[in-house]
Amino acid sequence: MLTRFPLLRTVLRLAALTLTALPAAAQQESLSPQGFLNFDKRQAQLGQLLFYDKILSGNRNISCGTCHHHSLSGADALSLGIGEGGQGLGLDRTPGEGATRIAARIPRNAPALWNLGHGDVRVLFHDGRVEKTDAKGMAFETPAKGKTPAGLNSVLAAQALFPVSSPAEMAGAPDENPVSAAFAESIDLGWAMLADRVRAIPEYERLFVRAFPNVRSGADITIVEIANAIAAFEASEWQSHDSPYDTWLSRGTPLSPEAERGRQLFFGAAGCAGCHSGPLFTDQEFHAVGIPQFGPGRPFDGDTLPRDLGRMETTRNPSDAYKFRTPSLRNVALTAPYGHNGAYPDLRSMIRHMCDPITARAEWTPGMARLPDVAWLKDTDFRLMSYSDAAQAELDHLDITPVEMVDGDIDALEAFLNALTGETALTRPLGHPDRVPSGLPVD
Repeated sequence: MLTRFPLLRTVLRLAALTLTALPAAAQQESLSPQGFLNFDKRQAQLGQLLFYDKILSGNRNISCGTCHHHSLSGADALSLGIGEGGQGLGLDRTPGEGATRIAARIPRNAPALWNLGHGDVRVLFHDGRVEKTDAKGMAFETPAKGKTPAGLNSVLAAQALFPVSSPAEMAGAPDENPVSAAFAESIDLGWAMLADRVRAIPEYERLFVRAFPNVRSGADITIVEIANAIAAFEASEWQSHDSPYDTWLSRGTPLSPEAERGRQLFFGAAGCAGCHSGPLFTDQEFHAVGIPQFGPGRPFDGDTLPRDLGRMETTRNPSDAYKFRTPSLRNVALTAPYGHNGAYPDLRSMIRHMCDPITARAEWTPGMARLPDVAWLKDTDFRLMSYSDAAQAELDHLDITPVEMVDGDIDALEAFLNALTGETALTRPLGHPDRVPSGLPVD
């Protein structure tokens, strides 16, 4: 875990460590249902259909739900996803074939959706390129800059605008369909074409008129209403605040002895709460934690290596190199693999890395990544690892002080993270639709 405790090396040698009351108990905050943004139920129901409708992809072959599926707890169970052009779900997803096969994997792990509708959420994407910039949550910094449309209901709606514009994720190549060609010309033109598609479907027109007071006919449907409906669905569908930890906070119901010891370590000597803080278990800041890098990366400014510089891509500040957003840990046990690129397949290996990234990196092997076989990418998937200078650069930016690990403490921390799983996490309010208004197949 991110630590700044000089005595931690000694403390973690004690396998039978017993802590008393936490000195920083105020760090432990309940996740109240009242802290979530309020969304219209009809908009959420409409958003569920849009979320699973492939009409929002350039080639009509992938939806938001493909990579954030209910059966996979709102993620895709892959280290790096197979986007536009692929078929199937999760580890069974195939990369396509012929002219429409994928050219590369998605560069980063599909983030979980849990509790993104909470009022405290201010920054999204691994590099934070979509961010709330005012107290009311109605102004946003995004890659679209001045073309970001007005009227978005949340930072979650602002985020929803961008997967549909990505050629690898949902848009497809510009020479494959007019939507992607429009995005290549100007992002707002692509959004307008998607809105045209949606408004041309009579069932969607009826649903938008019912859900949005400002929509009187299909002509009033814009990308703003589409994004707002998707945000309403995601925000209400993925709320989770009934874990054993929450019950301990609200009712004093004891955790298991192992999880209780892990809780004390987490908020005490292990220092995890230094970054995984607050009711969402994230400071929403950016840290360089040295996750082994592989895949296509996100090279920019003429870089010829498949690197991912994280936050630096957004800020252009060299001090932000290799920093990524602190993820929330709620329901973390349901959303493996872990890291901005899904390098670690299970909680235990991720905890070990966060305690001692140098040792964990040395022991990491490509076989730990969850990557469906793609024959034509085998030679490039792990190309970056052959460049020792690139690996050293990642280590040079580490924000973590390595500490000696003891298996008993890892056991306890893992037990506590499992105690952050909601009792009703696998039972969602709306779930997966059987059909969508476009008539396209639903993953």
